[in-house]
Amino acid sequence: MSHTAVPNLQTAQTGPLLELESHLLANSQQIEAWLRKQFKQTPAPFYASVDLRNAGYKLAPVDTNLFPAGFNNLHPEIRSLAVHAAQNAITQICPIADGILIIPENHTRNTFYLENLFALKSIIETAGYEVQIGSMLEGLDAPMIVTLPSGNTLTLKPLVRHEDQVGVDDFFPCAVLLNNDLSGGRPAILENIKQTLLPPLDLGWASRYKNHHFQHYSEVTAAFAKIIDIDPWLITPTSVPCGPINFKERIGFEKLADTVNQMLIDTQKYYNAHQIGCKPFVIVKSDSGTYGMAIMSVQSADDVLNLNRKQRNKMASVKEGLQVEQMLVQEGVYTYEAVDGAVAEPVVYMIGNQVVGSFYRIHTGKQATDNLNSPGMHFQPLSFAEPGVIPDETQQPDAAPNRFYAYGVIARLALLAAAREIADAKGELPPLEIA
Repeated sequence: MSHTAVPNLQTAQTGPLLELESHLLANSQQIEAWLRKQFKQTPAPFYASVDLRNAGYKLAPVDTNLFPAGFNNLHPEIRSLAVHAAQNAITQICPIADGILIIPENHTRNTFYLENLFALKSIIETAGYEVQIGSMLEGLDAPMIVTLPSGNTLTLKPLVRHEDQVGVDDFFPCAVLLNNDLSGGRPAILENIKQTLLPPLDLGWASRYKNHHFQHYSEVTAAFAKIIDIDPWLITPTSVPCGPINFKERIGFEKLADTVNQMLIDTQKYYNAHQIGCKPFVIVKSDSGTYGMAIMSVQSADDVLNLNRKQRNKMASVKEGLQVEQMLVQEGVYTYEAVDGAVAEPVVYMIGNQVVGSFYRIHTGKQATDNLNSPGMHFQPLSFAEPGVIPDETQQPDAAPNRFYAYGVIARLALLAAAREIADAKGELPPLEIA
């Protein structure tokens, strides 16, 4: 039986020994066989990244990004993994493709984002494809050359549409890769094109809701847990949608506070039953949108009811200035990962159904209950001893290769949930296989 390639960590990490890790290692063959079957019937999106939280007693995803923008944070030593995964993914999606059009965000002043764009372009070019960048930046009517802090350059060309295809100049490939999360809405120029759009427009933040993703994730983990005989709570953050809400007008606050309170009560009951000596907390975040905006960590319903004007204004809108109308109330998962004494959380990157790398998001000014995706964060790439090697059963469960294997399993469960989101949007959702 072939195994999905999961890299080995070379970077030594600290963190609690997880019983869960031991169980995942002991059942790795069943896990890989089951995931392979699931991705065969529900193909993975072209790419995704997953933010994980490791509480020692629980390892769970807290965000799944279908428009990942941190490829520049991956370690250059493992770039070959991404290149090979890109070759496989593009071949499966569009076998005749010899080029890829990337549509980026309009962040021409965000050099971190542009470095990501350059890294993504380089990965696909190294895989053997011509790559052009078609920008939807308003007012762009000629190629724009951008020099990056790394010394590399990017050329952004105006995106144009001819009949039912989009491209730049005379470049109109069969596959169009969105690296734009569509927070500002569905662009008319991309509606009803005949090219393969990755991911589909329905998965942009103008249409997507986080609670839908976590509903699919809960279904995935319920089936997965039966395969390896674990409590699905160990890998699933309880998530409840709540709305409508208007932070500026204080509309919906009582319902939100009640939802938070019930989440705290339910979590405490579980902690008591399983002798978990932590204080429950809750993450309240916008049900759509990204960039760590409109998110807060609370430990009581009063934290919601007593928000001051500045806090309410901060929670009222997300990227592109869009008003928040619905929240996701999510069980808080502690992070007990640390890098140089600062709290950290792993972010796992995938192309197709392959794990291609990871990095730690680190924040020196935050605590184990905080959202780390906020100003002041920095990143540490994870390097690898031997790419493409399965877990090392001769080592302890929290040894680097095995710790990362656990990360890769949970990240791929979130990836499968995203794949099922896409299938659901198309009306093609298959049943989950238990065996």
